[in-house]
Amino acid sequence: LALVTGALPLATLRAQWGRAPLAAAPARVPAGLPAQLARFALVGVVSTVAYLVLFVATRGMLGAQPANLLALLVTAVGNTAANRRLTFGITGRRAAGRHHLQGLLAFALGLALTSGALAALHAVGTPSRPVELAVLVVANLAATALRFLLLRLAMHHRRA
Repeated sequence: LALVTGALPLATLRAQWGRAPLAAAPARVPAGLPAQLARFALVGVVSTVAYLVLFVATRGMLGAQPANLLALLVTAVGNTAANRRLTFGITGRRAAGRHHLQGLLAFALGLALTSGALAALHAVGTPSRPVELAVLVVANLAATALRFLLLRLAMHHRRA
């Protein structure tokens, strides 16, 4: 619970384990960050499942790269809206356009990561569908970490 609330006493724990304090690290996790990460992870899981369903549904008709583009584009809009509301607590239309443009930047980075992963995978040979999906999940995890950082910078600090 202390991890989620941000009350985890890192300095005390380090001292109890005989470790020197970290000079550059704060003594506490920034307020709200663990809860934001938990909500962001929940939105991310739902978005990833929706992405995978759309990818699998369109992969046969469109091919890997177009199906990836379509699935990412459709889920990126919903993901940004959900994170705006649930992760960062922003309601209303104020700055919604700017937030969605920033979400599109995160989408572009995610598209570059997933498309690059697919291209590298297909350059090696013809992968099975489970291998293709596993590579996309790993690429999406990397894209998700970048997305959180970008959206937190864009939405959290402007709101404070």
